[in-house]
Amino acid sequence: MKADLAGLPDKSTIGPLALEFENWAPEDILAWVVRVYGHRAVLACSFGGPSGVVTLDMAMRIDSSLPVYYLDTALLFPETYELVRWMGARYKIKPIRVHPRLSVAEQAAIYGPELWKRNPDICCAMRKVEPQLAFLGTFEAWISGIRRDQSRTRAYVPVIEWDTKFDIAKVNPLATWSERMVWTYIRAHELPYNALHDRGFPSIGCRPCTRPVAEGEDLRAGRWPGFSKIECGLHVSHDSGDKTRLTEDSSPV
Repeated sequence: MKADLAGLPDKSTIGPLALEFENWAPEDILAWVVRVYGHRAVLACSFGGPSGVVTLDMAMRIDSSLPVYYLDTALLFPETYELVRWMGARYKIKPIRVHPRLSVAEQAAIYGPELWKRNPDICCAMRKVEPQLAFLGTFEAWISGIRRDQSRTRAYVPVIEWDTKFDIAKVNPLATWSERMVWTYIRAHELPYNALHDRGFPSIGCRPCTRPVAEGEDLRAGRWPGFSKIECGLHVSHDSGDKTRLTEDSSPV
């Protein structure tokens, strides 16, 4: 295992690392993150996708004290909150609850009821992007569970990158994995997962903005039904036309 640097990766050194990590196993990438960053790294788990529980399990096997967080919009499914409790008990951890500044009622009082039906971009920005921006300000690296096969908008995601929106090193250890590999790992290790996956929900976000997906549809086709939007704005675009363009919530990431 190489990837030894004099200091922490920055915008200029992250590119060569991405090339080196391309053929590394996810566990080796996570071990490197723990060795280099320690508790200056934090793992994000939405508890709404199978990749998150796999990344969490791998990380906990390496260092069970690694900080773990989730974005609680106050609009998540009961099954998602239940999985937070299950995973917390399994690993004897307490995932950090990162939440928006406004409650749903306060948001409705200012912007009108059910903002997600009228302008989901603003809703996601306030309930997801803004709180994560504040939270990640105290860390040096962010571990994500996104994969290239999840949608066309993630097809070029690097294994490690510099996230310009959050100004932080972002590590995607499962970037090269497939959905089948993720579920093989879940079954092999008997991991709990969101119960909605068995009901046609491959990607689970907020209750009002998530529907089941039909056979043959994109894994993220059930997010924000009725809108062209398929990302909440947390991730950077890696499309072939512009691999560094920041996500615009009104168009695919």
